[in-house]
Parts: sequence; structure tokens; C-alpha cells
Amino acid sequence: MALKIRLARGGSKKRPYYQIVVADARSPRDGRFLEKLGSWNPMLAKDDEKRIELNAERVQHWIDQGAQPTDRVLRFLDQAGLAKRPARSNPVKALPGKKAQERAAEAKQKAEEAAAAASEAAAE
Repeated sequence: MALKIRLARGGSKKRPYYQIVVADARSPRDGRFLEKLGSWNPMLAKDDEKRIELNAERVQHWIDQGAQPTDRVLRFLDQAGLAKRPARSNPVKALPGKKAQERAAEAKQKAEEAAAAASEAAAE
């Protein structure tokens, strides 16, 4: 049985509230779970101490049992110092697209030509 530590949504419409639970990976998001490990209230301010509540001892127990945290839960565990989240680095993603790079090169070339023409006109 593949176990996940994940979020189960609660609350009402437009007022989300999540429970951090251990569940079988095949069960529905808000369906059956084995144990509730904490909660996350995204409506509270980021610096509020009640925004994320975790039972650190039980989280560590389930990680030792082989439960895999989801990306969002792994962020919470990293903040709490319970798990290490590897830094993601994709420098290619930050680059502009191919067409944008071509347009930028054309604009740069036109600017250089205009500057050269202006310097020639000033020299005469």
C-alpha cells in the first residue's frame, strides 16, 4: 500500500481549510485516511502560528514507515525542519522564448545601426 501525506480539503465554498492526513495514494482526495497529522488554514496570515499545525512525532513516524509527502506538504515539513526539500533550479525556464529572443536581437541590431548612423552624422 503506497502511503501519501497529503492535504484533504474541508471548509466551505471560497473558505478553504485543509487537514494534513496520511492516506492510501489510491483513495480520493477528501476520502478515507489513516490518520490526521495536522491542519493548514490558508485564510490566516502567513506569519500566524496557527496557519500550519503539525504533529511532528506522528509525521516522523509515518515518514519512517515509507509515506511520501506531496509537494505542498513537503514545503510545510521543510519549514518545520522535519524533512528536507530539494531546491529546484531550472535556469532555462527563465529565458525568453525563441521568438522573443529573435525580436530582441533584431531590436538590438537596429539600435546599433541607429547609433552608428547618428555618430556618422555627428562626425560630418
